[in-house]
Amino acid sequence: MRTVEEIIALMGGPDAAAARLGIGTEAVRKWRQSRAVPPKHWAAIMAATGLPLAELPQGETTRKETPAVTQTAQPTPAGNPPIGATAALVLADGSVFWGRGFGAQATTVAEICFNTSMTGYQEVLTDPSYAGQTICFTFPHIGNVGANAEDIEAITPAARGLIVKQDLTEPSNYRATRHLDDWLKSHGVPGIAGIDTRALTVRIRDGGAPNGVLAYPADGRFDIPALVAQAKAWPGLEGMDLAKEVSTRQSYAWDETEWAWGEGYGRQDSPRYKVVAVDYGAKRNILRCLAAAGCAVTVVPATATAEDILSHKPDGVFLSNGPGDPAATGEYAVPAIRGVLETGLPVFGICLGHQLLALALGAKTYKLDLGHRGANQPVKELATGKVEITSQNHGFAVDDASLPEGVTVTHRSLFDGSNEGIASSTRPAFSVQYHPEASPGPTDSHHLFRRFVGMIETHKAG
Repeated sequence: MRTVEEIIALMGGPDAAAARLGIGTEAVRKWRQSRAVPPKHWAAIMAATGLPLAELPQGETTRKETPAVTQTAQPTPAGNPPIGATAALVLADGSVFWGRGFGAQATTVAEICFNTSMTGYQEVLTDPSYAGQTICFTFPHIGNVGANAEDIEAITPAARGLIVKQDLTEPSNYRATRHLDDWLKSHGVPGIAGIDTRALTVRIRDGGAPNGVLAYPADGRFDIPALVAQAKAWPGLEGMDLAKEVSTRQSYAWDETEWAWGEGYGRQDSPRYKVVAVDYGAKRNILRCLAAAGCAVTVVPATATAEDILSHKPDGVFLSNGPGDPAATGEYAVPAIRGVLETGLPVFGICLGHQLLALALGAKTYKLDLGHRGANQPVKELATGKVEITSQNHGFAVDDASLPEGVTVTHRSLFDGSNEGIASSTRPAFSVQYHPEASPGPTDSHHLFRRFVGMIETHKAG
């Protein structure tokens, strides 16, 4: 068995060892003090030094522990996982995060992003805007609320995979009807636990969202070079139209309103306005908010033309959230939106709908180096100076410099200064980049649905 000092020397000294493992030098000092290496670092050290497990200084209390596979490590020559690992996250640059698989045994390729929300993991996983993405939750305790049939934003999860720090916790909520692991299995969604989600989050923060493969094979075999090649070959979200994949295929009516304690969801039985919602990947809670604001909602497919939308004789038109590159979706969405704008009908857009409205008004969009995904995003309304904490999920943004005359910036992110809202001074049209319906997240921005209804009232009166 090697000593701690020998292990540190093999890794190039204390600073090099700390850097290779993504830990502080204080942690390496503690190795020396205890004369043992914590199990969570075994896999990475074995990969870096080529030593077998028996050669690691484990101390008297750790020999029987299963090593936590929380490190970024290179695979063993045969492609076999370290001890305790049953799944791997393989990035396009060749990095491999070993962990423990859960959910469905499957292999998926996607853009890897992180979400900072502390609640609402089921709502996040079913948000259609996450199509084409695997989500790393920065909050470590996932699964404690379980899963149920009410807390969903779409029938099936849009996310391609789930990454968490700790193993899924047991349900501990009176509304839970099943374990999250069972729910993921039923929808074919794989997950990986036991990796260093902080290290992965920092990697995404500093280098942007990478392409990656989440592999949880039933046979336990990993062809790492093939998985790296698969991650490299995936084209990424830029230029990808995903709205068609998640949109409804036919029009339908919606009258369900927001959830209330002890009552569940309500019904809008006396609507005052008719609204057409164009579904680019609409969350159910957006439709509920529209219905709760007094609207009879008709949902139409993303590919609906202006004629299709106007055939329902709406009092206003809503442009929903959704996944993918707005420029790609705009190929068919922008002409339809322009046709609606020409009629003078009030228009309200959220997230992808915000970006598509901007494109229809003559602006441009671009892919952010770092997307905004979480329920704690501060946004400032420029006209009032009011700051709202918002729920967000987007990887593209509107280019302020490209906004034409007559279109103004109304909201701005206090994280990075990017555009969070626009309004037209010549038409009754406005949009926001964030999610005023939340779910999950704060309800600071629910008033925007009332603003939309106010525009409809003004238009009908005038």
